[in-house]
Amino acid sequence: MRIGFIGLGTMGRSMALNLLNGGHGLAVYARRTEAARPLVDQGATACPSAAAVAERSDVVFTMLTGTSDVEQVVLGDDGVMQGARRGALVIDMSTIDPTATQSIAETLAKRGIDMLDAPVSGGPHGARDATLTIMVGGPSPALERAKPLFALLGPTLIHVGEAGAGQTTKACHQLALLVTAQGVAEALTLARRCGLDVERVRQVMMGGVASSRVLDLFGTRMASRDFSAGIESRLYHKDLDIVLGLAHDRGTALPAAALTMQFINALVGRGRGRDDLSALITVIEALGNQDARRPRAATED
Repeated sequence: MRIGFIGLGTMGRSMALNLLNGGHGLAVYARRTEAARPLVDQGATACPSAAAVAERSDVVFTMLTGTSDVEQVVLGDDGVMQGARRGALVIDMSTIDPTATQSIAETLAKRGIDMLDAPVSGGPHGARDATLTIMVGGPSPALERAKPLFALLGPTLIHVGEAGAGQTTKACHQLALLVTAQGVAEALTLARRCGLDVERVRQVMMGGVASSRVLDLFGTRMASRDFSAGIESRLYHKDLDIVLGLAHDRGTALPAAALTMQFINALVGRGRGRDDLSALITVIEALGNQDARRPRAATED
């Protein structure tokens, strides 16, 4: 099958390589030439635009940062829609706004182009090792067509509904992840303040009901003070903004999400937006330091 891939960042480059290694012809486009070079060295064809990728492809994948990026790459003047033929399939694996996804799908459908929204969970390691969990929204016939390609990216594939449902599911996933990360950061901060070995406390928690992949992955980094980016915190900020926008549109109260957003705002505001999400613990620690320095109110005997 002739495949196109646009968005060759930390996740996209590994995903595109897995598709290429699956024996498919691959056309790629990246704004930075060096981002495409590892794939070109493996046999992919570099194209000068998203439209040029679509002209060479039956299926075009996108893996981009934000909603406006996807809108521009897919619907823009030199975008995928301008080069794609009727019957082509666009698969967006970015994490973006569900309402915008529905609009993009409707616009493509008028041109006879199918679309699946298929965001993923699993991070850079999952992208590299083809162990991603893929949540898909869109028409069932398009999904059946794409299944052999998804199999090259991850073993878990769940069809959650029509256009936009994949993105809505990802928003719910990110909500649970981020609120849990906030809880982990607070628990480990308390452990440290009480003079305990934070890593040992984390190990105990991993053996109890509090165990989770968030505690395993981000908790390990918090305990070891390794804040080098897996996925940058600024991207989780974008994701939680999508969550809160959905909640506002649906009239749903998400108090824990709103509180967590304050801490992620503070993390980005402290210049740590490119650090790993585990750096969230530094914001909580700093808040505690401020509280400790604040004079206590006088009390009567």
